[in-house]
Amino acid sequence: MLRPRIPTMPTPTGIVSPLIHPAPASAQLEQHQTATGCACQHTAPASAVVPAPAAQAAPAVRLSPTGLLVAVGGGAAVVLVVGAVLVSMLLAVAITAASVAVCAVVLRSMVNSTTGTARHR
Repeated sequence: MLRPRIPTMPTPTGIVSPLIHPAPASAQLEQHQTATGCACQHTAPASAVVPAPAAQAAPAVRLSPTGLLVAVGGGAAVVLVVGAVLVSMLLAVAITAASVAVCAVVLRSMVNSTTGTARHR
């Protein structure tokens, strides 16, 4: 009844740039010689395709000893605060569960005591 439809050729999700390979210099030289008919030894003019500059690596973060201590202390403080919050939430859930269990026992005993006396009369 319900069958999933799987696309046969999904469309790309991002911008797709074509991959351009520059021709080797010998192929350009042969094309130049055959195109103009001359036997000169100079190379063909550079093609219009300019390779993109290589991406530079991001500089590393440099911390002084004081900055390192502050970062470690801040991280430890965050871990302690998050741990305290999670433990307090767990404690709140445990207290709530215990109080609901006590209420259930009291209500069950009240229901059993009232129905038990009605039957015996």
